[in-house]
Amino acid sequence: MQWRSSPYDCVVIGAGPAGCTAAALVAERGHATLLLERERMPRFHVGESLMPDTFWTLQRLGILDQLHAAGFVQKVGVQFVSPSGTESQPFYFAEHDPRMCSRTWHVERAAFDQLLFDNAARKGATCVDQTKVVDVRVQPASPHELMLKTADGPQVSIRARVVVDATGQQALLANRLGLRVMNPDLKKVAIWGHYRNARRTAPDTEEITTILHTAGKLAWFWYIPLSGNKVSIGLVGDAAYLLKQDKQPEAVFAAHAEACPALRDRLTDAELVAPLQVVREFSYTTRQHAGDGWVLVGDAFGFIDPVYSTGVLLALRSGELAADAIHAGLIRDDVSAEQLGSWTASYAQGVERFRSLVTAFYTNEFSFADFLRRHPDYRGGLIDLLIGRAFVDSAATLVTDLQHAVQAAQAARVA
Repeated sequence: MQWRSSPYDCVVIGAGPAGCTAAALVAERGHATLLLERERMPRFHVGESLMPDTFWTLQRLGILDQLHAAGFVQKVGVQFVSPSGTESQPFYFAEHDPRMCSRTWHVERAAFDQLLFDNAARKGATCVDQTKVVDVRVQPASPHELMLKTADGPQVSIRARVVVDATGQQALLANRLGLRVMNPDLKKVAIWGHYRNARRTAPDTEEITTILHTAGKLAWFWYIPLSGNKVSIGLVGDAAYLLKQDKQPEAVFAAHAEACPALRDRLTDAELVAPLQVVREFSYTTRQHAGDGWVLVGDAFGFIDPVYSTGVLLALRSGELAADAIHAGLIRDDVSAEQLGSWTASYAQGVERFRSLVTAFYTNEFSFADFLRRHPDYRGGLIDLLIGRAFVDSAATLVTDLQHAVQAAQAARVA
C-alpha cells in the first residue's frame, strides 16, 4: 500500500454502511478519499433487516440493480406477536405506498457491506481492510494526523483534512473526545444467531420481519428470514435482567425461547448454524457531532435500539448527509465544525422521533393497538415511521400524540 505524503481530503474510519456511503459519495466528486476497515472484509455483523426508506440512498449509490441480483429475501412488512402468541395485523408497506421504494430486503450483512465497500472503490475511494487506526491526533486546525497499523506492515502516519468516524459502537473518535452520552433507560443486550430450517411463510408468500414478545413482555425476539433457508433470531432485553444470573448465553436464549410459544413453534425443526453472538445494545447519543475537520456518522453518532431496524437506515442517511457537507466544505476550503455539522440538527430531530417509537414499545402499560383504536387516522403515519420516514414534518404531530399517550400510560401506572 502506497500512502499519500500530502493530506487526504477525507479519511473515513470504518467500512460499515455509514462509512462506505460517505466514502463513495465524497470520492465520486473527485476528492482524495481513504476508507479504512480494521477487520478483514467481508465480516460478520448484526443488523440484517432494512427499512424501506433506505431505497433513496441505495439508489443514489447506484447499487439497486446489484441488490436485486444478490438474491436477498425481500421484506414487505412488519408484524408483532404478543406474549400469548396473538399475531397483530401485519403492517404491509405497499398498502400505504405502492411504489417500488416500499419494498426492501433482509440482507446478510457480510455480503451487503462488501457490496458497499466495493462500490466505494469503484467510485474512486482507496479502500483498505485489516488496517487499525491506532490513534487520531486531532489538531487545533485541519489537517489531523492518524496513526495506522496494517496486518503485515509497520505503523504509519497519514494526514487528513476531514476525518469521518464511522466506527460503529466502538465510536473511536467520539470516545477519544469524551462525547458519548448513555441513555440509562435503554441498557439492552442482544443474544442472536442464524438458524436453518426455522419455520418460514408458505411457499410463494412474501416474508416480513416479526417481533415476538416473551412472557410478561420482559424481553423480545426478532425473527428475520434470510436467503439460504436461514433465519436471523435475536433475543433482546435489559442487560440487568438477561445477564443477572451467571448463565451461558445459550442457556439464557433457550429459556426465553421456551417461554415464547410463538417462537418455540417456529423453531421445531431448526438448528443453529454457528455459535450465538452477544452484543450489548446500549443506547447513547453524542453531545457534539462535528468539529473542525471531523464528523461522526452512523452508530458513532448515536445508537437507539434494534427493535425497528433503524440502524442501517440511519447509517446510510448520516453517511450521505455528511458526504454532502464534506464536499461543499472542501470545495470552499471550509471544513469548520459549522460546515461539517450543518446537517446534524435536523437529522437528530428525526432520530429522536424514532427514539419516541422505541420508548413506546418498551412501555409495558402502553398499547399500540389501543392507540390506533383511539387514533385510527394515525395508522398511515405509523406505517410511515416503520418505513423510515422520521425526517419529514408530517411525523411531528403523530410523535407528539404518541409521547402524550405513553406519558398517560405511565402516569396511570403510578396512580
